[in-house]
Amino acid sequence: MSDSRPLFHVKICGVTSPADAALAAAAGADAIGVNFVAGSPRRVEAEVARAVAAAVPPGVLVVGVFAGASAAEVVATARAAGLGAVQLHGHTHGSGSGVDSPETCAAVRVALGPLPVIRAVRLGTDGLAEARRWLAAAAAAGAAPDLAIVDASVPADARGGSLGGTGARVDWRALAAEQPLGVAWALAGGLEPGNVAEAIRVSGAPAVDVASGVESAPGRKDPTKLRDFVAAARAALAGGPVRPPHAG
Repeated sequence: MSDSRPLFHVKICGVTSPADAALAAAAGADAIGVNFVAGSPRRVEAEVARAVAAAVPPGVLVVGVFAGASAAEVVATARAAGLGAVQLHGHTHGSGSGVDSPETCAAVRVALGPLPVIRAVRLGTDGLAEARRWLAAAAAAGAAPDLAIVDASVPADARGGSLGGTGARVDWRALAAEQPLGVAWALAGGLEPGNVAEAIRVSGAPAVDVASGVESAPGRKDPTKLRDFVAAARAALAGGPVRPPHAG
């Protein structure tokens, strides 16, 4: 599966402190994510997110992750936190007007103007069929996202902190067999320093997104895992040899 150039190549998500943000940027990540999802152990308030964003140099994209929030809430938080992009991470993929719907995406895009909009989609038992329906509806509403993040499937009743950062893995080979989505995409779900190179090689992912795979505890990044992950991902994306990650 291939598409246009993504907004980033390596994103470290669920960053909760300026120190971890600076560490991610120094390791070579070109995007970080701050989580505003109720129920997530990585959730931060807008003031903390602003401090996190201030800790990274220009050129590092700061993405705010939302699920179940109204367009007005997303817009207000994005402005208060100084975000560079917003990510809608709800479970609903249908074309209705519910949570994280194409209509929400359209309202966010209109209000925030040039800020990129990212949508998490799921690789389910029917592949990316539901994702394609959502993306088609969003395009019809004039608000196709700038990037789709392909994550592992979750139960239909999943909410809050169980929508992402769980360590569940995408079927990389099944993903590779899918036809292009029509938008740029990135791979998430179950990635860690020891498997990210293989994930990129097998799936053909042009970009990767990680949260729990580089943590010592939810919301606390492990410096060694973080550096190893970024190094392995960047080497694999460049097509070069990948050094084994540090032990432990």
